[in-house]
Amino acid sequence: MTEKPVRARTPLPGISSRAWEHPADKGALVALRKLRGFDTVLKALSGLINERAVRLSLLGDAVKVDERQFTRLHRLLTDVGATLDATELPEMFVSANPFLNASTIGMNKPTIVLNSALVDLLDEEELRFVIAHELGHALSGHAVYQTLLQRLLVLSGVLGTVPLGGLGIRVIVAALFEWSRKAELSADRAGLLATQDPQVAFRVHMKLASGGHLDDLDTTSFFAQGAEYDESGDLRESVLRLTLVERVSHPFAVVRAKELRRWVDSGAYTAILAGTYPRREDDASADVSEAAREAAQSYTESFRNTSDALGRFVQETAGVVGSVKGWFDETFRRGEA
Repeated sequence: MTEKPVRARTPLPGISSRAWEHPADKGALVALRKLRGFDTVLKALSGLINERAVRLSLLGDAVKVDERQFTRLHRLLTDVGATLDATELPEMFVSANPFLNASTIGMNKPTIVLNSALVDLLDEEELRFVIAHELGHALSGHAVYQTLLQRLLVLSGVLGTVPLGGLGIRVIVAALFEWSRKAELSADRAGLLATQDPQVAFRVHMKLASGGHLDDLDTTSFFAQGAEYDESGDLRESVLRLTLVERVSHPFAVVRAKELRRWVDSGAYTAILAGTYPRREDDASADVSEAAREAAQSYTESFRNTSDALGRFVQETAGVVGSVKGWFDETFRRGEA
């Protein structure tokens, strides 16, 4: 049997996570840190989360990926780490789980967990994208906030039984969900930079949306479906989209594919592969206010459709009110005459 040749990939020495972070991801992190009481909650919960217990649980009930166990996955992690020039690789485990998912957790040291269903479903290049996606989370520091979100969800349920007791926690949870969705878009970009094949990334999202029935799918139709979801001429659908994702940590698969293709089409992906990207050595001097401006611009674009629908709603409502007012004026004038 002829062995498939290894495709060469462009290394990205010294690349900063800022190269792949979605503007709203960076902006959300800034906003989270400015939330009143957020630092206090973060410090308090970091003491409550026993990472030794989490790791022991994985050691006892999952399989650690190394040179002798899941060697293919170990090689993929090493490969994507080299492409993204990671100075340290997180530990990785495969957990017996029927749900199509992967996660990166840990307050001090991130750990990647791949569900067995995902390992069974995806081919090697698709697994490369997923592992690089999770490594992107780790390099961006997302694991801290993902772990915090999981613990706060438990805590918010307890405090929800106390009147007003969990209000502050719920505000932080809502902000963390919003950040988490944007962080997924960032990690998708990291996955693409390590895989360097947009079609592989799109296949992953198509498989996640369909459960793996790739032979029954069409890429053009899939993206058209994403456009249909995103483009609404009705205020009710705009509001419904917001409520559907209110407590969802991941954007929908069609949305993720559409957002990733938009990033590729913008030219940013090609520029990074050509060597134009921020370096880690400059992270300390990165302009926070610039990140906030980029986030504001990103949210402006994201809510443009909603704003347009709302504008039309207000305009139509004003027209109805104007018509009613005209009817009243005419009626009363007739009465006075």
